[in-house]
Amino acid sequence: MLLLFVPIGIMANLAEQIGKMIDNEAPFAEIAMYYLNFTLVIGNLLFPIFLFLSVIFFTSKLANNTEIVAILSSGVSYSRFMRPYLIGATLIAVIMFFMSMFIVPQASIGYNGFIYKYLKKGKQDRVTTNLFNQLNENDYIYVSSFDPARQIGYNFTLEHFNEENTLDYKISAANIRWVEKDSIYRLTSYEKRSLVDDIEILETKRRLDTIFDFRIDDLTPVSYAAETKNLFELNEFIDTQRRKGASNINTYVLVKYKRWALPVAAFILTIIAVAVSSVKRRGGMGVNLAFGIGVAFIYIFFDKVFGTLAEQAGFSPLLAVIIPNVAFGIIGLYLLNNAKR
Repeated sequence: MLLLFVPIGIMANLAEQIGKMIDNEAPFAEIAMYYLNFTLVIGNLLFPIFLFLSVIFFTSKLANNTEIVAILSSGVSYSRFMRPYLIGATLIAVIMFFMSMFIVPQASIGYNGFIYKYLKKGKQDRVTTNLFNQLNENDYIYVSSFDPARQIGYNFTLEHFNEENTLDYKISAANIRWVEKDSIYRLTSYEKRSLVDDIEILETKRRLDTIFDFRIDDLTPVSYAAETKNLFELNEFIDTQRRKGASNINTYVLVKYKRWALPVAAFILTIIAVAVSSVKRRGGMGVNLAFGIGVAFIYIFFDKVFGTLAEQAGFSPLLAVIIPNVAFGIIGLYLLNNAKR
């Protein structure tokens, strides 16, 4: 199924994007690497669906040859008949786990980087206006806009609070720029207001070179940042963004839960596929495959709907992942319980 669908996906994507690649002069080596990463990212995303269709195809062949009837009528229990499927699903689930947690995040860096460099050239890959971050328990920063290409933020403000949650000082600047060759920050129209014993002290400079304990890129991570983190990096990244008060934290948490849900989906879809296709039908394999493709689309639809709710409407990311899997898990158990034995 992988060898059947992935090349079709590559050819469809290439036919759609070839014009943009030529217009933006994408090198052949980068295009080849993009489609290698494309294979890993898309293949991992659709792995449960490929497994589902594969089980339907294989089991329907057995049913059409009356082999399942022979197996069950010889005294083999249905649970024993299911055992090889569950063993296979376990192997696939382990592969999916390691791919989604460690291999695919690395591929996502090149995959998304190529998209924004050549296919969405000129479009921002992150939020760049009205950025607010909490650096730690005492420091808060704000910029009205940020230019990732020039590494510069406009209308910069840093507020430092003491342990009593009282403002100690406030730094303002027309802009803040990261000077890479000197590893410093350059503030233009610098102004610092400090409060000492209820007395306000004002310090101004036309330009100030200084050091801050943050990276300017951390002001606004790329929209696909969570997809590029492995298991351990993602947990740390989510904790950091939650501490900073990131407004799109649900997007990052949703990515985490979806990775954990992929192996579970392998078992759920395997059970549904076996229960549906283990019976010999008048329409043969075509009916089972049609049913399987319909179920796959419904599953993807529910997954997308609840994922969008979590990202845009504040719906719980955990529930957004659990609800589709629980619903299809119940369907799978019902079909399995009512399968002809």
